[in-house]
Amino acid sequence: MQTKKLAIASAAMLALTSCSSDFSDSINSKPSFLGAITVKSYDGNSDDLLTAGLGKTGLAGAQPAYADPNNPTAAELRRNAIWANYRAVLDIAANSGYGTMYGPNVNAAGVVTPGEGKIAGTEYMAYTDDGSGKQNVTLLVQVPANFDPVNPCIVTGTSSGSRGIYGAIGSSGEWGLKNNCAVAYADKGSGNGMYTFDDDSVNLQNGVRATRTAAGKDAHFAPILTDAERAAFLRDYPNRVAFKHAHSQQNPEKDWGKITLQAIEFAFYVLNEKYGALSDDGKSHQIRLKPENTATIASSISNGGGSALLAAEQDSKGLIDAVAVTEPQIQPKSGSYTIRQGGAPVPAQGKPLFDYTTYAALYQHCIAGSAARCSALVKKGLLNGADLASQQSDAMARLKAYGWQADTDVIQGAHALTNILVATTYLNAYGRFSVIDRVCDISFSSVDAGGALIPFTAAQRAASFAGQNGIIGTPVYEKSVGGAKSYAFGTSPSTGDADLSMDAFLCMRSLVLGVDAISGAALSPEMAALSTKVRNGIGEVQASGNLKGKPAIIVSGRSDALIPVNHAARAYVGLNAAAEGSGSKLRYIEVTNANHFDSFSSVYPTRIVPLHVYLGRALDAVYANIKNSSSALPPSQLIRTVTRADATVPITAGNLPGFSSSPGANAITTTGTRIDIPD
Repeated sequence: MQTKKLAIASAAMLALTSCSSDFSDSINSKPSFLGAITVKSYDGNSDDLLTAGLGKTGLAGAQPAYADPNNPTAAELRRNAIWANYRAVLDIAANSGYGTMYGPNVNAAGVVTPGEGKIAGTEYMAYTDDGSGKQNVTLLVQVPANFDPVNPCIVTGTSSGSRGIYGAIGSSGEWGLKNNCAVAYADKGSGNGMYTFDDDSVNLQNGVRATRTAAGKDAHFAPILTDAERAAFLRDYPNRVAFKHAHSQQNPEKDWGKITLQAIEFAFYVLNEKYGALSDDGKSHQIRLKPENTATIASSISNGGGSALLAAEQDSKGLIDAVAVTEPQIQPKSGSYTIRQGGAPVPAQGKPLFDYTTYAALYQHCIAGSAARCSALVKKGLLNGADLASQQSDAMARLKAYGWQADTDVIQGAHALTNILVATTYLNAYGRFSVIDRVCDISFSSVDAGGALIPFTAAQRAASFAGQNGIIGTPVYEKSVGGAKSYAFGTSPSTGDADLSMDAFLCMRSLVLGVDAISGAALSPEMAALSTKVRNGIGEVQASGNLKGKPAIIVSGRSDALIPVNHAARAYVGLNAAAEGSGSKLRYIEVTNANHFDSFSSVYPTRIVPLHVYLGRALDAVYANIKNSSSALPPSQLIRTVTRADATVPITAGNLPGFSSSPGANAITTTGTRIDIPD
């Protein structure tokens, strides 16, 4: 890192002397994985990089209307996508800190300004693909007008969840833009790729709809189907849809690290085209900015945070200097490490995402109050209790035994639908199943209030780029007694009860376990083959834990009910200790009362605080360390936050203590491969 700091200083001096060949004489070349590049500049007033012209006030306001809802323009879709994605990852309630502790109007120094926080600059968008048009992962680089090529920096913003290209706009994207860094976004092979069978239509890169034929290789996603297969599926299964994350048949998660690295390479390319000196031919540009003189941080949240960690592991070109992520969805390989809390080993650690989400999919609806689901679990021998209250208590106890923290109890039921969506999406992704396979008798559709399948309206299709979060529609249980219904209204054949389609989720559990989820018996040959595909897919996405000595901060909330810390963040810290030993520069910050979704801080103000503030602090810390090695990273620690009496009480810095340089009894320590976390 000291070499890089000297290189940055040298770059500044060279730039000040106006030398035309500051760095290398090598020519800037477009990376081979990039397709056509679309360039669009924004003035920072009528439109901008961070808020799409809406500003701090507009982002907190009502959804902007389309002039023609059935035919929105690309500009309108971008605006609404930024509006939706910004709000999706942040709590934009004023009393939760929006506009005072974070938000467009809060500058890089944390000072509240009177402006709207709009940022002028240029966007560069392209697909990364192998030439087939079947991958078409969207990459986007935002270069703020105040980018300083003398003091250059790049921050990654790989999307969280299954979101589209603007999925990290409110998290690492905002920090990067405020700090005058280029932001390298990637939708990581998911995004809003909605395919509808009846009109054979797809999204283009800019969100506009087109027929599959007209789009050709420019389709964001089109399922691999012949016309005959499409017609047969439409006839037999009307109103179903396909979407990219679930149905691309590519297990996109296996490439999340590579895609994040490609986004960084894209950023270097566009920056050198913009700031590199012209070569003698008067057409090409020299390489001015490169890894040796540019501070680059891999960052984001949730799936994007996991992508940043995977990118750092896979970085063979020295592109990444540091990592700062919150609540990463990361799946460590099995390793010899131990996680202890309060001196005692945790009950479970390091389970794969599809394992713990399918487990949650069984029990969280019972906790949420579904007596039918509770009763069905009792009938299968998977739950105890003579009444609803005792059954819910047992369900909660089982989740804690499977690795969830007691801190998540209050919000377990509120996560029931989310885990259903995750489980059904990743079932298809890991197994590389086609939409027509309907594994575990699950498909996706729009549904009405009674669970009946209905088509997406013309306006919903047209706005899908902005209006969908990358998981399209509602899971449908095809084998429900009486016909296909939304999973929430499904009756399982094995129980005859309206148990929220429990048979489908028992099927998923069997696939991840490799044995019958109830009896433990061997699976049928057909089920065993499906299980092998799913388990192989899970194996493709697991992390090594080796960050190659890069400075890194992981922040996670102890109350995370979606990505339990024992299975993700804590487990990754343990695997990193086994992989890097004393060479590790990873720091782990655990925050009490913080959940995966900041919006819960408004719903449960007495139990939940927003985590987003800590992403900014982690980014500040690693950036300072990159620029000056004497600026030490904070030690690993537990931060004890303070919740509010109710949602009318504004959150202040007193609720969200900063990193401590001397955490004392709150220190998180590593001894060999044992991680000790205070109660």
